[in-house]
Amino acid sequence: MFPEVPMSTETAPQDQIPSEFSRLAHFPVTFFAIVMGLMGLTMALHAGAPSMPVLENASSLVLLIGAAVMIITAMIYVAKTLRHMGMVIEEWHHPVKLAFFPTISISLLLLATATYPHNATLAEWIWLAGVAGQGVLTIAVISGWISHRSFQVGHLTPAWFIPAVGNVIVPVLGARMGYIETSWLFFSGGMLFWIVLLTLVMNRLIFHDPIVARLFPTMVILIAPPAVAFLAYIAMTGEVDGFARILLNAGYIFAALVVAQVPRLVKLPFALSWWALSFPIAALAIASFRFAQLDGSRAHEQIGFLLLLVLCVVVAGLIYRTGKAIVRGEICVPE
Repeated sequence: MFPEVPMSTETAPQDQIPSEFSRLAHFPVTFFAIVMGLMGLTMALHAGAPSMPVLENASSLVLLIGAAVMIITAMIYVAKTLRHMGMVIEEWHHPVKLAFFPTISISLLLLATATYPHNATLAEWIWLAGVAGQGVLTIAVISGWISHRSFQVGHLTPAWFIPAVGNVIVPVLGARMGYIETSWLFFSGGMLFWIVLLTLVMNRLIFHDPIVARLFPTMVILIAPPAVAFLAYIAMTGEVDGFARILLNAGYIFAALVVAQVPRLVKLPFALSWWALSFPIAALAIASFRFAQLDGSRAHEQIGFLLLLVLCVVVAGLIYRTGKAIVRGEICVPE
């Protein structure tokens, strides 16, 4: 039997928390998943705006909120790095938390993509920073995986898809701005590691102990790679072919698997890992809208709006639960 390695922002019982500790030192890198969720909602609202123009104003509002959250989160994490470098290093060497570091560069890439319709020049600079960060973090994380450290099966969760997802996000905007070869480079790397990790994750889910409760919401991340890959592939080729349809429908299949897990999900206690629910739903909604626009499919447009509704409910619930946890002092505490 392989032990599970917890990664939670849930509080321990109050009598188990040291009387003196720095909340800044325990500020987790997983906070950037909130930015991913808000940027995903921004782009999903924008994708639905051609059919429902009122959504464009909502998209702009969420973009401002998401940008503000990202700036605040980045400032706090920089402060943590300057004052508590040891805690950052500890996160980096954690077998589960390591996969969440690319959420930083992914947040930049998503911010750039969401900003592009409003300010193309600013978006390009943000995108370039995100690409550089994604390239460095992908190599660093994968190098960490294949280093001398011994990982156990219990360390593997769908969160390990995050670096791969980040790579396939690059072409979504990159191809539109003319960075074709760069887009294909990152797309190739992302697809390669997605296939490898998908095999490993499915093996882990089928033949080993279940994922611990606090990390179970990361199951939803299974939806993200094919959905984002569809958007990236369409951006680079400009057409819906057989491979594009395979990617989109793979996203739907994983979504169906996740829906089957909802009864278990609703019973779980809240943790920041719950924000893993948001971006994959957003990616599938955007992919559905994009397919509907290119193929003229009314059914896919309706699927997009259904997913957008679910996404709005999920994000609203996550914001409420996160705010409640912050007020109660259940965030940024020792594990």
